[in-house]
Amino acid sequence: MDNYFQERRSVLDFVVRSHDFEQLQNQTFLKNILQDLQQSVGGFVDLGVIDNQGRQLTYVGPYDLRHKDYSQQEWFLQVQQAGSYVSDVFLGFRNEPHIIIAFSYTAPSGKRYYLRATLDLKQFNSLMASIDIIEQGDAYVINKKGVLQTQTRHHGKLLEKSDLQIPSYTQHTKVTVMRDENNELHIVGYAYIPNTPFIVMVAKPYSSLMRSWYEIRTKLVGILAISILIVFVAVMGMTAFLINRIYYADQKRQATLQKAQHANKMASIGQLAAGVAHEINNPLAIINEKAGLLKDFFTIKERYRNDPKALELIDSVLNSVTRCANITRRLLRFARHVNVRRESIDLQKLVYDTLDFLRKEADYRSIDLVIDIPEALPDLESDSGKLQQIMLNLINNAFAALDDKGKLTVKAIPEPANLIIQISDNGHGIEKENLEKIFDPFFSTKLDSGGTGLGLSITYGLVRELGGSIDVDSTIGKGTTFTITLPYIMPTEVEES
Repeated sequence: MDNYFQERRSVLDFVVRSHDFEQLQNQTFLKNILQDLQQSVGGFVDLGVIDNQGRQLTYVGPYDLRHKDYSQQEWFLQVQQAGSYVSDVFLGFRNEPHIIIAFSYTAPSGKRYYLRATLDLKQFNSLMASIDIIEQGDAYVINKKGVLQTQTRHHGKLLEKSDLQIPSYTQHTKVTVMRDENNELHIVGYAYIPNTPFIVMVAKPYSSLMRSWYEIRTKLVGILAISILIVFVAVMGMTAFLINRIYYADQKRQATLQKAQHANKMASIGQLAAGVAHEINNPLAIINEKAGLLKDFFTIKERYRNDPKALELIDSVLNSVTRCANITRRLLRFARHVNVRRESIDLQKLVYDTLDFLRKEADYRSIDLVIDIPEALPDLESDSGKLQQIMLNLINNAFAALDDKGKLTVKAIPEPANLIIQISDNGHGIEKENLEKIFDPFFSTKLDSGGTGLGLSITYGLVRELGGSIDVDSTIGKGTTFTITLPYIMPTEVEES
């Protein structure tokens, strides 16, 4: 507002000082000046030149004000004394609200005259309307008598007394608390505009202003409550996560301990098997040697050469020695491994060797063994000891689920990238709720009969060690099928680990 009036005062002062009295009395010249001011600065409605007696000599503008007598007007008396004057909003001869700025000037001839300009009140009002005051706030202008100079929303009508009191003078912007005619509190910011009768007022009801603070406080309390809830949930979630991690770590520790015990047991079996094989193979070698020598003697002697009964008995001894040697070799081959080692495997031979451990039980219980393994399988390079242990664990489980005269099938299905091995039985089957937990450590459906719950868990681990996967499908009353998927060549990283 200060800049608005200062700019127009400066422009009019320049017009007075840069032109003489005779030029300004010229109607056309004064009209050109008004047009220039309206285009360059804006806000000017009309211009008039008044002589020292208050008569308007020249006028350009939208009203018929030529030869008007202003000698008794307040603004004319003020400008005679002060040399310049900015009026407040008044009606005047035109009977419309307006503001004037007037300057006096003494010509070189000693004659005194006055230049009077009317400002556009709409532009003046738009300055206050541009202030964005939300809700019940208001921005307006009053004069030093408290009369409203611009339109307001809540504090009265133009040229009427404001319902708020006139604030005390200050050179700087100030904020204070006032009461209106209804005794309602308002927060008011105001400033006096220098060299004018105007006071800029910005007012807002105290209750409306505090409502925003109350809303902020409510939001802050809500944010705090939500933050506390989030922290609580995070702490509880982290606690549950850590407890689960500890639980699974403990389960893993127990499984690792059981696996170590199993490995120690297998190592002990290996040592035992090696000792037994050594102790048995020595007498077997002697029996084999002596029986062979005896057979040679029999073939030399004419008396026994044609005795088929004697030769048959010696051949029976030699065959039994060979059978015992094969049994000790299978026992050694089954228990010799602790670490993973890749080697070429004849799957059909490995399955038959594994079944030899259980064939007596199968014959005793009349279990039908079906081996469906193609002759021309692609080469399988894996760890034979681990694979034999996997087969033995699964076949043992199948035997436990089978009734007498049941059926066990071992089937191999070659695929382009993997070899599928299926071990199926037509036993009791596994309940659906137990299928998801069947490979978990210490889970067993045979705890009453001495099961430890580690057989399938160890089998699962062995399959993973060989770089494969294992799945199970079962139907109650129809049987169970374990499906092992193995790569033809065990991955190098598995072998190294």
